[in-house]
Amino acid sequence: MSDRLTVFKTYKLYVGGKFPRSESGRVYEVTTKTSAAGAAGKGKWLANAPLSSRKDARDAVVAARKAFGGWSGATAYNRGQVLYRVAEMLEGRRDQFTREVADAEGLSKSKAAAVVDATIDRWVWYAGWTDKVAQVVGGGNPVAGPFFNLSSPEPTGVVAVLAPQESSFLGLVSVLAPVIATGNTAVVVASEKAPLPALSLAEVLATSDVPGGVVNVLSGRTAEIAAPLAAHQDVNAIDLAGADEVLAKDLEIAAADNLKRVLRPQPVDYTETPGTDRLTAFLETKTVWHPTGSLGASGSSY
Repeated sequence: MSDRLTVFKTYKLYVGGKFPRSESGRVYEVTTKTSAAGAAGKGKWLANAPLSSRKDARDAVVAARKAFGGWSGATAYNRGQVLYRVAEMLEGRRDQFTREVADAEGLSKSKAAAVVDATIDRWVWYAGWTDKVAQVVGGGNPVAGPFFNLSSPEPTGVVAVLAPQESSFLGLVSVLAPVIATGNTAVVVASEKAPLPALSLAEVLATSDVPGGVVNVLSGRTAEIAAPLAAHQDVNAIDLAGADEVLAKDLEIAAADNLKRVLRPQPVDYTETPGTDRLTAFLETKTVWHPTGSLGASGSSY
């Protein structure tokens, strides 16, 4: 049998449910992570990833805004079903993600497999929260007077998410899943050094039941893509998990222009079971007052 040429995979962006190349036509080399001892060297070439531009970022925001109405208007139970379907698809591509995480993070196959298993479990965990978070952060409020006073959570809107730089898959899902579980739509900036797991996750999202535009995935230089997202007037919030201290400060200043909600970067152990902090970080609270009717002599409302 004659030797055959390997068919290399062409990674693309994921915007509005489609897979465009960057409008700039630029790409950059993605290599395996080198050990500390060999940090000065260059890892093995893995692929060319799209180098997103400001225009790509703006296109992703347009797609996210277009998808927001349908996604936020879906029932919480339905969103949970959709997210669980993503976990099913991830389970079916477990071997692929194990290989990509091992290359991206310099892990052994067994450790990478453990990371992938934890990532799938994390997605299921957030899928289970979609129809429960309202009971945790909402409810009836006691007031002095003949009124019902009810508070309920609502999604903030379009959220820009800077994925963690070192945790290319588990960290990515840990910051993305809570955003969309609560009805927001997302523009994700993948890890600059290790974008391939995020770009492959986009393929899973496209072949599951997640509507186009709910999640948009960009790869490239984090600072270059994040700057227009932080200043964008139609982005409602930004998660700075993947920004260093200097970049985070600059983005926070830009985000103040339209009073974006900002989640500052902080040390996180993504292997630990998360609390509800990220679920509630991008929720607004709507409170409704409604008269109960006249109080009778006995104190009854009716």
